[in-house]
Amino acid sequence: MRVGIDVGGTHTDAVIVHGEQVIASHKAVTSMDITGGILDALRAVLDTVGPERDRIDAVMLGTTQFTNAVVQRRQLSEAAVIRLGLPSGECLPPMVDWPEDLARALGNHGYMVRGGNEFDGGQISPLDGTELEEVFARVAGTDARAVAISSVFSPLSPQMEIAAGKLLKAKMPEMPVVLSHELGRLGLLERENAALLNASLLRLSARVVDAFEEALSGFNIEAPFFVSQNDGTVMPSHRVRRFPVLTFSSGPTNSMRGAAHLSGIDNGMVADVGGTTTDVGMLIDGFPRQSSVNVEIGGVRSSFRMPDVLSIGLGGGSIVTGNGRSVGPRSVGRRLDEEALCFGGNTLTATDIAVAARRVKLGDPGALDGVPAGVVDTATATMQERFARAVEQMKTRPEPLPLIVVGGGEFLVGDGIPGISAVHRPAHCGVANAVGATLGKVSGECERLHHPGTESREKAIAKAAATARQNALAGGAAPENLEIASIDEIPLPYMPEETVRLRVRAVGDLAI
Repeated sequence: MRVGIDVGGTHTDAVIVHGEQVIASHKAVTSMDITGGILDALRAVLDTVGPERDRIDAVMLGTTQFTNAVVQRRQLSEAAVIRLGLPSGECLPPMVDWPEDLARALGNHGYMVRGGNEFDGGQISPLDGTELEEVFARVAGTDARAVAISSVFSPLSPQMEIAAGKLLKAKMPEMPVVLSHELGRLGLLERENAALLNASLLRLSARVVDAFEEALSGFNIEAPFFVSQNDGTVMPSHRVRRFPVLTFSSGPTNSMRGAAHLSGIDNGMVADVGGTTTDVGMLIDGFPRQSSVNVEIGGVRSSFRMPDVLSIGLGGGSIVTGNGRSVGPRSVGRRLDEEALCFGGNTLTATDIAVAARRVKLGDPGALDGVPAGVVDTATATMQERFARAVEQMKTRPEPLPLIVVGGGEFLVGDGIPGISAVHRPAHCGVANAVGATLGKVSGECERLHHPGTESREKAIAKAAATARQNALAGGAAPENLEIASIDEIPLPYMPEETVRLRVRAVGDLAI
């Protein structure tokens, strides 16, 4: 059996899955400290299975804590970044495009030294140990609690980052070090940003992992726990301590993976309707379509593997105004059970509209007798139009596609959406995010530049695939069914010779 937990802005969902069957589920209100809601949901599903909890062999968690820390500028530690690359890139210093308040929260500790490589592996300039030691001394005089090291083209030639990291650990053994080639792709600024954000989250990740491990121990669960990543796979808890940024956007990803699993549909559209927002994306072979462009987290461009998802401010807690002509983006969020009219509150919400329209049975329908029928009809049409527009924006094919609706607010979505062949609401769709967390695939990725004039395509793909497999195995994948899930080849016309950016991804089951 596996336990899946997913933390949303309004609700925290937990499930226990045995094979293909969901045998217990619970939806708790997300607490202000996040951890309290997780414990409530976990306790509820464990009580359902009683002594059978001894058969649990893995616990999977999808959490928004690290994303929220960046977006809200809270619980971040000061961190420094050292870039190896001078004289290249001098006009674009670290954090050049960061929001001022976020750069200030991390202390604005950016340094540039000589080093780095060209795309073909040649040095931009040699690493200077004396120069690095001077920078280390300056870092030691700050409040930085971790250091990120980035180097030009380090995913292709990581040796300089590794050498600089060893020198730093020799001088400051207690200082955590993040090397950018372990996190990001080729783009320097985006990869550097990812490493610096990761460094600022290391202390928080240690607290989160410690707290959850302590909670599992308190429930007498000895099974290992894993955390969902951005790409629909999971990583073991020890890697979360090192790479918390890889959990960004795991919530929508879990929902899409869960939607595919519960419905049996691997290719189509998914709408995950929560309490505050709705996330719309596309499934390709059971996994969310990945974004082809760099994404922003808290105003910072990054190069993470992220699902291509459109979020709109429409959910169960969305506030209805203008006689139904406006629904959201303001929401009562986790206070839905207190503020919605059907629950005895004073705020007209999207949930109230659905109750009044008899789309769902919740609370006290009699409390909505004073809401005019015209307002209900107008608000319903407004929501349907926004859902249809979001689906249309995310479709990439002209033919009608199935739409799988999941999430606690699934009842807000009506049938008859243009471009949709059928709307599916599978059993347990309200906790699809937690179900998705239990699916437990592990991935590994390799990105490299391929020069067709010097190496055959087949040989280049074979090398990248071998590295991707190694990375997946290091993340906890079982070797028996490890397979290459995707191969992307992107020509780079600005290079002086014919060059292709090759990106290979391997996926396999957890080795439990």
